[in-house]
Amino acid sequence: MANTQDETVIAPFTAFAFAVEIEIPDVVTKACSAAFSECDGLEMTMDVKTIREGGNNGRQVRLTGALNFGQLTLKRGMTASFDLWDWFEEVQRRPRLRANAEVIVFAPGPAQKERARFVLSRCLPVKLKAPPLNAKDGMVAIEELQIAYESLTRKRLSGGGA
Repeated sequence: MANTQDETVIAPFTAFAFAVEIEIPDVVTKACSAAFSECDGLEMTMDVKTIREGGNNGRQVRLTGALNFGQLTLKRGMTASFDLWDWFEEVQRRPRLRANAEVIVFAPGPAQKERARFVLSRCLPVKLKAPPLNAKDGMVAIEELQIAYESLTRKRLSGGGA
């Protein structure tokens, strides 16, 4: 079995090589053929409940509470399609429509070996912002896309990945 600590030294996790895949059931299989330069908001926070025992002022018990999930923010994207705009419009017509998304982190280098995959379920587009328009560019640009999600998990990779 490979030592994952040595593997991280040879091919460290970096924040510059990533991809985002969005699947909207009954609408489009791969809605996100966009390339983004920033991805933020892969987070979960657990509420902690503190219980104190009556008469014992020197001790407290910590219990796990509900999980709260962040909001994914994708910035400075470029795409050749209007799939993300269509998704936003479709949610207005069908408020219960949700998507599933995956954020894939790659190792540096030309091979771009997959290092980690984060799965976001029941995603809902919250904000879609167009960039300032510029006649020099010929692509459909997206300045910012914010996505609320109901759960975040890490998909285990075969072959000893993250």
